[in-house]
Amino acid sequence: MPSLKDLRNRINSVKQTRKITSAMKLVASSKLKRAQEQAEQARPFAERMSAMLANLGAAVRDMPEAPPLLAGTGKDEVHLLIVATADKGLCGGFNSSIARGARRRVQALRADGKQVKIICVGRKGRDLLRRDLGDLIEAYVGDVVSKKKLEYADAEKIATMVTDRFEAGTIDSCSIVYNRFKSVISSELTFKPLVPVDLPEATEAAVEDNEAKALYTFEPEEEVILQRLLPTNLAVQIYRALLENAASEQGARMAAMDSATRNAGEMIKKLTLSYNRQRQAAITKELIEIVSGAEAV
Repeated sequence: MPSLKDLRNRINSVKQTRKITSAMKLVASSKLKRAQEQAEQARPFAERMSAMLANLGAAVRDMPEAPPLLAGTGKDEVHLLIVATADKGLCGGFNSSIARGARRRVQALRADGKQVKIICVGRKGRDLLRRDLGDLIEAYVGDVVSKKKLEYADAEKIATMVTDRFEAGTIDSCSIVYNRFKSVISSELTFKPLVPVDLPEATEAAVEDNEAKALYTFEPEEEVILQRLLPTNLAVQIYRALLENAASEQGARMAAMDSATRNAGEMIKKLTLSYNRQRQAAITKELIEIVSGAEAV
């Protein structure tokens, strides 16, 4: 049984821990508001960019002169997976859920006979995957997701890494795995295809319907427009994924620190109760000894 001094030290230690977790919760709350605003503001632009490219590229995707980023290389042997996580921990299962999803995707791709390469965005993803998938990690991008404010230039840097590999012929397709922000306590593990561009069938039907109603003249040609827009769209989609991930990270950290603060409070109550009981037992024992001594005299 611990002594009274040990219990006092432990109570003080838990109180200090509660102060830290409470402060981290407040910090995560303030960062969450900013990150959530950025993510929500990026959604309409990214969605409209995808819709515009879908409408523009549906008519030229199967043409011989279609841009490779749209039509693909004609084979699907090497897949590049971008794993977006956080640089820091203390955010519950945020990082581990992304790592598990990445492992499942790698296993599925390998089962289909494909070669897999990984780019880790965020230190935690690299640390979690390095043990069993370290031979597949060929690039690491750090000090991006931990910034006070994510910049579009950071997403362009990652997009350039993808396009350089695609143009060099070392990869055939690419996708990104991240947590899509839904609410403060909820996020959704998401796999987003990046290369080649995924065109929904519904959008193609909408294009045919629009063509029946109106005729559009593009200047310059659709292929030229797509050559310039596709790399921009790649950076936009990566930027949106990073913003969604940042908001999800702060939401997960806020929830984790709130839970830790409440658990610390409950532990303090239990330790205080144990301390008071032990202290009362010691006092009672001393009184009994005094009374017994007085009676013996």
